[in-house]
Amino acid sequence: MDNKLEFAQRLRQAMVAAGLDPRPGVLLNLFNTHYWGRSVTFQAVSRWLRGEAIPAQDKLVVLANVLKIEPEVLRYGEAVRHSVQQHRQRWEQDIGYLERETFDAFLQLPPPQRKLIREVILTFARVHGVAPQS
Repeated sequence: MDNKLEFAQRLRQAMVAAGLDPRPGVLLNLFNTHYWGRSVTFQAVSRWLRGEAIPAQDKLVVLANVLKIEPEVLRYGEAVRHSVQQHRQRWEQDIGYLERETFDAFLQLPPPQRKLIREVILTFARVHGVAPQS
């Protein structure tokens, strides 16, 4: 499915979950009363709900706040939440004191040395068949 269509579906679902009728006029009034920037138009909100456009990040954050949903979930769906939770869990469970101490020392190095250390680590990972995650 298209990213814009998936976003529109999540936006409509979030509106329904918030007890709102998923119509452009409802979203327009709600959004413009909470957004400090220039008001959006009825056409813009209609395009969001039809899956023709995705709002800019500042508008997405306002939408998420008024609809009581995490911005990343509104934009990308529940899969992103699960992915982030897995990543955090890995760091919390699999990283011990020695690794944390090493990371802290690494972060204190000047950028040229950090780049060099990163290349060394990635080279070791490739030699051992470990695909580095981006």
